[in-house]
Amino acid sequence: MKKVILALLAFGIAIPSFAQVVTLPEVEVSAKNYKYLDDVKSTSAAQTVQMLERYATSYDVRSSEYYEDEYDNYFISFFIPNGKILAAYDDEGNLLRTVEKYENIKLPLEVAQSVAKNYPGWKITKNAYLVNYHDKMGVMKKEYKIVLEKGNEGMRIKTDENGKIL
Repeated sequence: MKKVILALLAFGIAIPSFAQVVTLPEVEVSAKNYKYLDDVKSTSAAQTVQMLERYATSYDVRSSEYYEDEYDNYFISFFIPNGKILAAYDDEGNLLRTVEKYENIKLPLEVAQSVAKNYPGWKITKNAYLVNYHDKMGVMKKEYKIVLEKGNEGMRIKTDENGKIL
């Protein structure tokens, strides 16, 4: 019994000696372009749209290969197969403005229901989601351009993000 207690005591003393002390570097968290995300944010926007917008928000101009101290503005393009963003940044990395276009994405429920209600029997064949943002004015445009077909007939319509026909 004495040996078991001594073995447990020795084991208990030895375990902490294997512990590691890790010192992590300081991390600076900045929400530099939060205003852009707040303005363009739409819970009904397609996941690919939200993903590309978050990527444009988190892009760091200062650590990119294109950064040079002598330039005041940088124009960076972001692409995914069905969408693109052309973004302008200042030399501090602040997002100044964007022009966005996404093609054939999943339409928000409000838009799809509005189109079905106002154009019964018509089929949505193509769509494009357009967003224009400016840091001083916020979102200047958020609209869907939709191509409808019914038999041999075709029609183009525009709606806002809530499904209101423009």
